[in-house]
Amino acid sequence: MTRRVLDVGQCDADHARIKQLLSSRFDVEIERAHDAVDALKMARRETFDLILVNRLFDADRGEGLELVRSLKADGETSDIPVMLVSNFPDAQKEAVELGAVKGFGKSELGDPATAAKLGETLGEG
Repeated sequence: MTRRVLDVGQCDADHARIKQLLSSRFDVEIERAHDAVDALKMARRETFDLILVNRLFDADRGEGLELVRSLKADGETSDIPVMLVSNFPDAQKEAVELGAVKGFGKSELGDPATAAKLGETLGEG
């Protein structure tokens, strides 16, 4: 079964790396949003199995943790698994406290543990 992932706030290079990791391991369709406004609209009108949120959005420097907070507080999106993409442990901890699943940093994209973590949400790849 094809899973749907929304990737939010990544620059082009990081989006390409994340897309490569996901598509090489899982049967996924990957959508992209550049900011919180678009991400919230998409999450409310489409079905996603996972939302990946960058700590700082490339396009407008928006705060990923604020998007996590909004997604988890919204009755229409609160059940969607969310992972923060950040190398900073404090940001990961805060995201989990807000209701996210423990995410990963960009420096961990090649780590098999990252694929395993994604597999817990997306199903084995």
